[in-house]
Amino acid sequence: MTESESPPLAGRKEWIALAALSVAPVVVSMDLTVLYFAVPSIAGALHPTGTEQLWMIDIYGFMLAGLLISMGTIGDMIGRRRLLLIGSALFGVASAAAAWADSPAMLITARAAQGVAAATLMPSAIALVRALFPDERQRRSAIAIFSTGMALGTGLGPVISGALLSNFWWGSIFLINLPIIAVLLVAVPLLVPEFKVPADRRTRLDPLSALLSLVAVLSLIWGVKEWAVNGYGVAPVAAIVAGVVAGGLLLVRQRSLATPVIDLGLFRYRGFGPALVLSLTAFFCVIGYGLFSTQYLLDVLDLSPMIAGLWMLVTPVLTGALAPTAAQLVNKVRPAYVIAGALLLAGTGFVLMTLVGTEKQLWLVIPAIALIGAGTSTTLVLVTDVVVTVAPPERTGAVSALQRTFQELGGASGIALFGSIGTALYASRLDTELPSASSLPGDVHDTFGATLAQAATYSGERGRALADAAREAFTTAMNQVALLGVALTVLAALFAVLKLRHLSYAQPQEAPADTEDGRPESVARLG
Repeated sequence: MTESESPPLAGRKEWIALAALSVAPVVVSMDLTVLYFAVPSIAGALHPTGTEQLWMIDIYGFMLAGLLISMGTIGDMIGRRRLLLIGSALFGVASAAAAWADSPAMLITARAAQGVAAATLMPSAIALVRALFPDERQRRSAIAIFSTGMALGTGLGPVISGALLSNFWWGSIFLINLPIIAVLLVAVPLLVPEFKVPADRRTRLDPLSALLSLVAVLSLIWGVKEWAVNGYGVAPVAAIVAGVVAGGLLLVRQRSLATPVIDLGLFRYRGFGPALVLSLTAFFCVIGYGLFSTQYLLDVLDLSPMIAGLWMLVTPVLTGALAPTAAQLVNKVRPAYVIAGALLLAGTGFVLMTLVGTEKQLWLVIPAIALIGAGTSTTLVLVTDVVVTVAPPERTGAVSALQRTFQELGGASGIALFGSIGTALYASRLDTELPSASSLPGDVHDTFGATLAQAATYSGERGRALADAAREAFTTAMNQVALLGVALTVLAALFAVLKLRHLSYAQPQEAPADTEDGRPESVARLG
């Protein structure tokens, strides 16, 4: 391709369309966190059992992760815009049903429907972003803006939840989705053209592959989370084994399909596999450690959910400034070094978390949390561009769904590993801080929240001593677990340099022609 034949630049309409499409990751990620602060209100109104309460929280993420790969392929088949609009409408209906649920079963069903709809939104939206921005540099900026929406939604979830619960009934946290969905349903048909895959290159959905991907992802995520929450047991181990077996069968199945759901040939391109690994690692760190930082703000520093949520907004603000800058920087500096820098920034946040104490040191803990969140989010923005660049245009939805699935697996694994190590460290430290705590029942002794609840039942000095010991033990465990975050981010930075150093986005004097396999030179530089 010569310079005169370079891709056309996007104009004002395309950038406005990007703003509309960026609503999708905001609403999807917002509903991952919006329920956390509402659980006590929902429990008081619907009286769920402990198991039902867990399913209310988890079913949304489970369905989202389990159906991403299949929905990405369906979008490539029927059209990305069409699937996005169908999913948006379903998300709105499911949100209304959740808001007016009058039983735990109805709320769980509605949340499951939200997860199905959310699985259609993410791969469809990012595939449309790629179609709107054929120019490499513009696309990189567009993906940075789009991906920032994920961090923004995650940060907005607790804030919106706290504000609405302070003034309205619990169902309002779901009704807030309706005006957001209305923007998608109105703006997308006006601004975003449909992307049609040529008939001879159109993917066909293989039902067996779809079933295997669903079983693999759901079994692995459920098994890992169950292990993290309730410890070693037959059920979580069986689920993990079933997930691994289903995943292996899925990969074997792809070799016999003319149009596989997962194109294994993409892994031949240097950079594709490492980009997926880095996506998993970034989510592993930020989601796995996020439970510690949230609980620290609420239960150690005793901040209200509303105040804690407002402080957490520092993260998406910093990400909003950092990610687009990094996306531009890779035009001058090799992406491997920018990605490594973002990971080391997250590592700096983990280092700061090793210094945090039980005093209200917001000047220390908030920058630490923000650096972890912004560093990992920026990493995700940059590796998303690598993944999207490798994929042929007609497979963008399926490939971005595969990356998102890796992220969900990383998040679940992070919760399990960080949580398991943190629980063991907490129990050990609690005995050091207060030897008499060893006489507490196991479920009270091993869990920070349960220990505080038990302390509240005691009067006078006994209760204060147990609560203080619990806070000291939790903070110490959090400090020590942060060292794992430091090690992971440093190793991931080295991995990025070693595996992605060949990749360069610097524009040559004269862009060479497309390669023999039909992929543009930007992709050939990955292989």
